[in-house]
Amino acid sequence: MRFVLAIVAFVLAAVMIVLGIAQRTILLEPAFTSLGSTVTGDTTYTVIDPSALAASSGSQTINVRGDGAVFLAYGRSDDVAAWIGTDAYSTVGFSEETGELTSTVTEAVTPDDEVAPDAGAADAVPADEAAAIVNPAGSDLWLDEYTGTHSLTTTLTLPDDISVIVASDGIEPAPASIRLSWASDNSTPWAGPLLAGGALLLLAGLVLYLLALLHLRRSRRPRRNIPRGPRMPRLPRAPRPKSIKASQITTSRRGITRRVAILPMVLVSGLALSGCSADLWPDFSTADTATATPTPTPQSTDSVEAAAELPPPAVTVSQLETIMGEISLLSADADATLNTETISTRFTGPALEQRLANYKIRAVDPAVAPLVALPGAPITFTLPQQTNSWPRVVMTVIQDENDPSIPTLAVMLKQESPRSNYQVDYLFALEQSAHVPEVAPAVVGAPAIAPDNKLLLLPPDQLAAAYADILIQGAASPSYGLFESDGDNFRIQVADLNAAKVAALPSTASIEFAAAAGSDEAVALATNDSGSIVAVSMTETETVKPVQEGATVGPAGDALAAKALSGITTTTKGFQNTYRDQLLFYVPTSGSSDKIVLLGFAQGLITSAELP
Repeated sequence: MRFVLAIVAFVLAAVMIVLGIAQRTILLEPAFTSLGSTVTGDTTYTVIDPSALAASSGSQTINVRGDGAVFLAYGRSDDVAAWIGTDAYSTVGFSEETGELTSTVTEAVTPDDEVAPDAGAADAVPADEAAAIVNPAGSDLWLDEYTGTHSLTTTLTLPDDISVIVASDGIEPAPASIRLSWASDNSTPWAGPLLAGGALLLLAGLVLYLLALLHLRRSRRPRRNIPRGPRMPRLPRAPRPKSIKASQITTSRRGITRRVAILPMVLVSGLALSGCSADLWPDFSTADTATATPTPTPQSTDSVEAAAELPPPAVTVSQLETIMGEISLLSADADATLNTETISTRFTGPALEQRLANYKIRAVDPAVAPLVALPGAPITFTLPQQTNSWPRVVMTVIQDENDPSIPTLAVMLKQESPRSNYQVDYLFALEQSAHVPEVAPAVVGAPAIAPDNKLLLLPPDQLAAAYADILIQGAASPSYGLFESDGDNFRIQVADLNAAKVAALPSTASIEFAAAAGSDEAVALATNDSGSIVAVSMTETETVKPVQEGATVGPAGDALAAKALSGITTTTKGFQNTYRDQLLFYVPTSGSSDKIVLLGFAQGLITSAELP
């Protein structure tokens, strides 16, 4: 019976081991699925459509080959289309009928064409700008980008509203060879149990076989107290075999037995070691073990369906971190070298005006301090505009809680068109007591408020004029009751500086102060309570004139900066200094009992000139 059980165990072990090995060899599914395409035409841009990226499930491994430089980036499909605009491009798609990648060419749209394929993209990219910017590398629209030479391979996990743009340098044709691969799950969860079970059965069969042999050997031994039967006649003696010398024995029975015993042990050990891989065992864990994937497309925290109806945010948080890092490095270099051309690529509006004036002053008088540096991190607040069009606006706050000596800065960024990068439009130092109202999360964004919106306590385009009137008239201003005076350090600063200038003025001169709304457009983003965060600019002027004939006056206020800008020390005609103020307000909704609160400000001298 033991021999029967041993044979059954050996047979079952062999079957299980063969099945386990077959699952890892001849029955093993391929580790990945691959599709290739050769792009037709000589277009400078190639777009890999979401249908091609989703031709198979799993992460996409993209391999691009060309003759020279290779550039690859991915972004929202609408943003990719907007960047390309009316230029010719190739599209790599997927045909469900053939199961292969397809390649089509979209010709360039000329001004003579009646209908553009993408009117929004055509309007977003002016003809002169599209002609000037042809290299997609470095665009703020991309969620990430990669470069290489002759060949580039990267693995991504992209959702269905993301496209990939492939180019060389925007001048040479885009690389023609594109191959997409998807990793497939070829794990064999039952191979491990089969191999392990087969090994155990093999051991059990070996034990049963040895026990059967031992039992058979014992059963052949002589037994005691066995009754004797009749004596049998003696048989003739068999011839004695010749003796064999020890040197003639090549293999001992002990060696043979040892090999027979070692062979199953080696096989079992190899099977045990081969079963250590996690792909060979079933996973009974209930935890979600999916790997983290990029999620560049926003989703509402309240409802995915509701979020799908809203325009997407202008940028993601990771995009903004990259953008601010680049702007910080560029501005630091420009501030150190007083490079007006470099700073103009990333600054615009009143923020650029203040920096250019500071560069001009420091070029004449290096003793003048530079403006506060713009750090790129850490970003503690992000509020992008909800939009599919241009221009786009993003607000962010940079605060280093570990270093209180660095002021907390609020930045308003603007992107004028798809092929232009974000520029710093407004740059404020936040008030210490400023409380930014609750806003939508960064993955949702906030709608922009029109400058003439009358649903707020004060329309954004009237905000700067009303605040300027308060600086001049104080409590006598009709707008005084609309603004919160407690915690408004800018009013205190302006009042103290003006009083100091009046006190320092000689009796032979007079000074006059004025303030008015700036020429820059107000930027407003909605808050959760139907209010708005509004950025505006304001212009302050101080005019100094002699009151006695033949008397001379010098620049008032910041004399060093004024002399550097005007180039004049004294004059009999008089001086006029112009300051540009950047102001950030929270404006509550119309009918609210709350007041307009100043959140941050920045002030700088931009011109100083002799009166005509």
